[in-house]
Amino acid sequence: MSDIEPGAHRPHYKPYVPEETDLPELTLRALLPGIALAAILGAANAYVGMKAGLTVAATFPAAVIALALMRTLGGSILEENIIRTTASVGEALVAGAIFTVPAFVLVGYWDNLLTPANYLEGSLLLLVGGVLGVLFVIVLRRALVSESDLPFPESVAAAAIHKAGQKGATGAGLVFGAMGVSMLLELFKNGTGIVMIRERITGFWQFSRSMVPLGEGKAAFGGGMAWSTPAASPMLMGVGYVIGPRLASINFSGGLLAWGFLVPLILFVNGPDGVLAELGGAEGWRTAAEQAWFNIVRPIAVGAMLVGAFWTLWGMRQQIVSGITKAISDLRAMKAGTGRPSRLEHDLPVTLIGILIGLMVIPTFFVYLHFTGAVVTAAVAAVVMVAAGFLFVAVAGYLVGLIGSSSNPISGLTLSTLIIAAGLMVLMGQTGAGGVAAVLGVAAVVCCACGIGGDMIQDLKVGHILGGTPRRMQVAEMISVVIVAFVLIAPIGYLHAADVQQGGVGIGGEGLPAPQAGLMAMLSQGIIGGEMAWPLVIVGMLFSVGLILIKAPSPMLIAVGMYLPLQSTFAIFIGGLFRWAAEAVMRRRGGDAEEIETASNRGVLVASGLIAGEALTAVGLAVYVIISGSTTAVANVFDEHSIPATLLMLGLFALVGWMLIAPTLRAFRAQRASD
Repeated sequence: MSDIEPGAHRPHYKPYVPEETDLPELTLRALLPGIALAAILGAANAYVGMKAGLTVAATFPAAVIALALMRTLGGSILEENIIRTTASVGEALVAGAIFTVPAFVLVGYWDNLLTPANYLEGSLLLLVGGVLGVLFVIVLRRALVSESDLPFPESVAAAAIHKAGQKGATGAGLVFGAMGVSMLLELFKNGTGIVMIRERITGFWQFSRSMVPLGEGKAAFGGGMAWSTPAASPMLMGVGYVIGPRLASINFSGGLLAWGFLVPLILFVNGPDGVLAELGGAEGWRTAAEQAWFNIVRPIAVGAMLVGAFWTLWGMRQQIVSGITKAISDLRAMKAGTGRPSRLEHDLPVTLIGILIGLMVIPTFFVYLHFTGAVVTAAVAAVVMVAAGFLFVAVAGYLVGLIGSSSNPISGLTLSTLIIAAGLMVLMGQTGAGGVAAVLGVAAVVCCACGIGGDMIQDLKVGHILGGTPRRMQVAEMISVVIVAFVLIAPIGYLHAADVQQGGVGIGGEGLPAPQAGLMAMLSQGIIGGEMAWPLVIVGMLFSVGLILIKAPSPMLIAVGMYLPLQSTFAIFIGGLFRWAAEAVMRRRGGDAEEIETASNRGVLVASGLIAGEALTAVGLAVYVIISGSTTAVANVFDEHSIPATLLMLGLFALVGWMLIAPTLRAFRAQRASD
């Protein structure tokens, strides 16, 4: 369709709502639901991100919910656009939060995120990063949105959802229905569904073998292997469906490398007389295997993730250079521009943007001063924050326009910032906890800025297609960032505290592994404090180099799979298999690529509901655990190894598979029938 092709400079480009049309747009009935959705979707993604190591883009579920709300309230399509724009802030901001804020806990700088002082410091980092992301994108909007030929695949798809809603189609029932089912399943998995946050049933079968001695210091190969089958988690299976079979398989391959190769090898070499063997017995060997994974394999995975992140950035070097060039040329063009822009090109004033950027630097300087106690160091950290923030927001915005926000490599961009900041801290003689905190503070601001920048550039492109007013969208996004920044530390803090209260480790443990935050913590401590297990990290780096040499797909994703618990990557893999099965059926029935993609989007809506339902229930249970002070879990109806439990779990997997596949095939049949 010509009306959705990028590039307003093209003669045939026409927005869905013409320039001269003045529909209701930035209204309270659009702004308030959008902010509420931002908080809800942000809380859900806080759990998903710390559990699975990734977040799920909120653009599509937010667009569907906006359609349903405006259909009820009688609003315009531009109000729908404001709701989606405002709502997607939560997921974008929490992505920056979960990649960095938990690292403060992992390095021991904060113990409890819910204390007033720590809560305020964390919220200020999110606030500054989010606001700077909005401001930087406003500067970049013309170059990346109005005057570029970037395809913006996810923006085009989101705009198509809004247009379809004008013709009566939404899909909101799929999202809310799946959300309700996922909530009920999460309650069932947790006994009575009131007291536990940690999963009691990880799958439908578990396997453990004790070591079988073979004589002097040897052990049977396979002894000590501790396998868990897929987590009975609709959320994780939904994540697998969203990312698809290829990425799910790559991620699971990391789990197989960790648990099928490295852990058994470590235990075999260690032998029955080694340190790990002191635990002894069948359950002891399970514990030994977990210790081998946690203390040896995960540092190797950290090294692999580090090289993988930089390899990803290197592969995008041409796009990065182009993004920076466009940013610079855009600044020059804005200085030379004259006249008042049309409604479709009306941004917030450049002078106001400059003032706000300066105002954001002031509180950040004092936060860094609080961390380090050194004025010069805090000033340098603030300057690095602004320079790196603008640079990487430009990069993130360009990459979102090229490949979509779901592939925005903000963790790699943040790692680059962290290493630069850590190197400067060392050169300035700033060591210890204060230096580590300052480095993490710079990384947190830049990470949040990149997350918001990528999200907002995508939202602005949707508005560009629909005929929204950029200035009104920018105001809505700014308001949402300011409010939601003071909300998102809460779910992270409650999840950590509840897991600890229930006997878990909290952030960094099996329940909340937070892989990216773990990487940030290890790097900051390793560079500044010298606490990193460098030999193991170097092994991982060389392993990742080997993957690159043989042209293995996504070394970064393989490393994340090694870092996450096996049952989590296995469940993601199962979700990917469900999508593969649905697409295989459609291909066998003669579907082309466009038909298959369109039909699969129905399953993505269901997956979004499954993810949101389980994540929100988990956050709610965490809050209950903290408020009630409960430390004893209610027993499950069945023992997790029993035949009834096995049958129930098999039934759960079948139910989730049916929920994901059936709507996809129905949509496919409907397409073929209409042709």
